[in-house]
Amino acid sequence: MKPRRLVVLGASAGGVTALLSLCASLPRGFPAPVLIVLHIGANPSVLPSLLAAHGNNLSVHGEDGQTLEDGTLYVAPPDHHMLVVDGRIQLSHGPKEHHTRPAVDPLFRSAALAYGRGVIGVVMTGRLDDGTAGLQAIKDCGGLAVIQDPADAEHPSMPASARRSVPVDRCVPLSELAATLVRLVNEPMPADMPTPPQRDRLEREMSVFRGEGSAMETLNEFGKPSMFACPDCDGVLWEVGDANPPRYRCHTGHAFSLRSLEATQSSATEEALWGAIRALEQREGLLRKLAEHGRSIGAENDARRSEAEADEAAQQAQRLHEMVEER
Repeated sequence: MKPRRLVVLGASAGGVTALLSLCASLPRGFPAPVLIVLHIGANPSVLPSLLAAHGNNLSVHGEDGQTLEDGTLYVAPPDHHMLVVDGRIQLSHGPKEHHTRPAVDPLFRSAALAYGRGVIGVVMTGRLDDGTAGLQAIKDCGGLAVIQDPADAEHPSMPASARRSVPVDRCVPLSELAATLVRLVNEPMPADMPTPPQRDRLEREMSVFRGEGSAMETLNEFGKPSMFACPDCDGVLWEVGDANPPRYRCHTGHAFSLRSLEATQSSATEEALWGAIRALEQREGLLRKLAEHGRSIGAENDARRSEAEADEAAQQAQRLHEMVEER
């Protein structure tokens, strides 16, 4: 049977230490499945083994089609988004969100659609703001929003962003989080609520994420083209209507908040600057070789011209070096 309650939890920087502490405090037989996303990218992960060794409950990497069971911790595997569909796990190698895969928002959004008022979403320590939009989706569908107190988090940005944008139900230090979750999963389910008006937009956004139907037509239904290009695929980004904080999604499904878009663009700018420096340094070296060769065959004018161009390339590379150092 589909579990009555579901806990979904997201963390990033500082998350391993926080998750070990939390799972050590969860009682054996915790009465709900717990789905965990940590920003690990495509890197190998032994997090389930660590959680199992430090905690009281079974901990595994989520597998595609796996049935959710109470008292089990499911960790998103490397380079895969973990979603919830009909009481089962669905793994996806779909588009990155916030320039990361796995990401927190896809899990939270799918859980909101699948479990509605039965979901408890938790945002813990981490940089930037992944989890904010997903936690808002959980609230929109009648679920509960919990955050680690930013003052208690090793990296407060993720829970602080959630607190600014989402009407959270609990804000607690890490030491109180396990007891808070035990109380919440044992509380009576909230009364039935009408279908939230936001559900249709959430479903359409998930259809773009999954690559279903005409992405551009669907994006036009809940957003508008922006002036920004997607840093992951160079496509146009649509600004999601009424999103707070502002969010963007392209027709291939990549998604960003305003903050994660700026951070990704900043990284791309720095990479471009280093690429330009390498190209200029190589050009300088080739021009000096040309000057040397010109002198060897008596072409002094050509040699001086090549040396002048080499000096100019060296100066340009130096200026770019200074720009990178200032950044």
